[in-house]
Amino acid sequence: MPLSDHEQEVLDEIERRLAQDDPKLVDQVTRTDLYSHLARRVRLASFAFIGGLVLVLAAPIEVWIAVGGFVVMVMSALLVSRYLGQLTRDQLRSLQEGDRLSPSSIVARIAARLRRPAHPPKE
Repeated sequence: MPLSDHEQEVLDEIERRLAQDDPKLVDQVTRTDLYSHLARRVRLASFAFIGGLVLVLAAPIEVWIAVGGFVVMVMSALLVSRYLGQLTRDQLRSLQEGDRLSPSSIVARIAARLRRPAHPPKE
């Protein structure tokens, strides 16, 4: 449902005040999208998986450390699966809205987002 003229004016005023009060937040929100946010989470979960693998390999030292590492690996693998599923669902939603992409281009976009740094260098 479209906003009334008064509601649109109120929304514009809120946006102006936010831009004046916290320009860093506005900049961060405009630079961050779903892909970069989820790609950052996938990277962190991947690092956790590697950390869990290191703990599993430490089994000769203490069995409980290896069990903890296994739990970390399972949890991080579930998180990676969940985040990649969210990325894929969003891509499929954009396809349904009329954006025509091939499955290989969807995978290429997801891979590019994962390789892209979370925060682009400031100029």
